[in-house]
Amino acid sequence: MELLPIFLTIKGRKCVVVGGGEIAQRKTSLLLRAGGKVQLVAPEFSAALEQLAAENSIELVRETFSPHHLADAVLVIAATDDLEVNRAVSEEAHRLDLPVNVVDQPELCSFIMPAIVDRSPIVIAISSGGSSPILTRHLKELNEVAVPSRINNLALLLRNYRKLVKSRVSGFSDRIRFWESVLDSDVPELVYSGQDAKAEQHLNAQIESWQASHQARGRGEVYLVGAGPGDPDLLTLRALRLMHKADIVLYDRLVSPEIMKKVRPDAERVHVGKEPKHHPVPQESINALLVKYAREGKRVLRLKGGDPFIFGRGGEELAELAEAGIPFQVVPGITAASGCASYCGIPLTHRDFAQSVRFLTGHMKNDQLDLDWKNIIAEQQTLVFYMGLVGLPQICEQLIKHGLSAATPVAVVQQGTTANQKMVIGTVATIAEKVAAAELQAPTLTIIGEVVSLHEKLNWYQQAIH
Repeated sequence: MELLPIFLTIKGRKCVVVGGGEIAQRKTSLLLRAGGKVQLVAPEFSAALEQLAAENSIELVRETFSPHHLADAVLVIAATDDLEVNRAVSEEAHRLDLPVNVVDQPELCSFIMPAIVDRSPIVIAISSGGSSPILTRHLKELNEVAVPSRINNLALLLRNYRKLVKSRVSGFSDRIRFWESVLDSDVPELVYSGQDAKAEQHLNAQIESWQASHQARGRGEVYLVGAGPGDPDLLTLRALRLMHKADIVLYDRLVSPEIMKKVRPDAERVHVGKEPKHHPVPQESINALLVKYAREGKRVLRLKGGDPFIFGRGGEELAELAEAGIPFQVVPGITAASGCASYCGIPLTHRDFAQSVRFLTGHMKNDQLDLDWKNIIAEQQTLVFYMGLVGLPQICEQLIKHGLSAATPVAVVQQGTTANQKMVIGTVATIAEKVAAAELQAPTLTIIGEVVSLHEKLNWYQQAIH
C-alpha cells in the first residue's frame, strides 16, 4: 500500500485552493461538501467560480500565489495550469507540513484526491494512487450501482442506537456480534425499501431478545471453507462473508497469500499447513485446536485450499466438531482439478475423449503408492492425481505396466490459477523427465487422458511449456 487511506476533518477550517478555473471550481465544491472554509487564490476567477464564491461566502484573493496565503490553513490544493506556481505551492506546503494536492502532478502531492461515492455518512473513497484516473472512475461507477441508495438511512439508524446497544449488550466482542446479527437480519432490507419505522421495530425487538437468545453465545462456531485453487476471484460470496466474520483463522499451506489478504485484518492467524514428510501440526492437533478455540467462544475459520471434502480431510474435522457439540458451517470451494484444468484449457470430460473423470491422491506412504492400478485404467476416462509430484515417475511406470498407452497425453500444472501457474505437457512415457527438467515446485496437479490434447486450442490463461 503506497498511500494511507484517511478521512480528514476540515469542517469550519481554512482550506486554500490556488487556481481560478474549472478544476479549482470542482475541488472547491468538494471541500464545501465536507464543510471546509475555503479561500481561493488567483489573479482572476471564472464567472462560474465567482458565482460559487458568492453563494457560499468564499473568500476570493485576487493575487498571485505567495507563501503567506497558507497561514493557518489545514489543507492546500494547487489547481492551476502553471507548473511553476503549482511547484511553489507544493514546496511551501511541504515546508509547513500541510497536506497538499497538486492536480495531475502526483509527484508534487502529499495526498491524492480520490473518486468518491457519497452516501453520507457512508463515504467510499477510491484511488489508484494517480496511476489511472479512468480506472478509478470506472470503479466509482461500479460502486455507485452496487451500493444501495438508502444505505445512508441505515447508517443513521445504527448510529442512533449505538448508545442504547452499548448499555444493553456488555462486552466489545458481544456488541460486534450483535451488530453483525443486525446486518444479517431483515433490518437493512426494510431500510432500503423505505420501511424505516418497521426496521426500527425489528431492531428494538432484536435488542430485547438478545440476552435471552444468546445465553449460549459463549460457545463459538467453526466455518470450514474451501479457498479454491489459488485465484481469489474464485472464492464464493459466502466464503468471503465468513472470512470477514472470523475471529481466528487456521489455514493450510495451499491457501495463497492473495486469498489470506481477504481475511478480516484483525483476525488471529494460525498456520497449520503440511508438506510432504513434514507435518509440524498433526491432524489430531488441528482437530483439537478447532474445538478449543470454539469453546472459547471464537468464530473459527478453517480455511483449506481447493475444496475441503476433496483430499482435504474436512470430514475428519467435522466429525470431531460434531462429537464435541460444536456448531459448524461448510462452504465448498472450487477444487484444484476443476480450477487448474479450466485455467489450462483442459476439459476434464469431453464427448469425444472422456466420459468420466477420476480423482486420485498421489501421496506416497513409505515411498510407495498403494492404488488399485488395474481398475484405475479405463477407456475414455480422465485421471487427476493430487499431490503427485514426488511420485510422478512411479505413477507413470505403474500406469504403463497395467495397460495404459505410453503415448497418453499428460499435463502437470504448478500452482494453477495463480500468477505462478506453469504447465508442462508430455506423455505418460516422457512427462516425468520433462517435469524434472522444468523444476516444477509443489503444489502440482497431474491430468492424464486424451482431453489434455485440447489444451492448445482452449488454453486462454497461459501458454504451455513443451
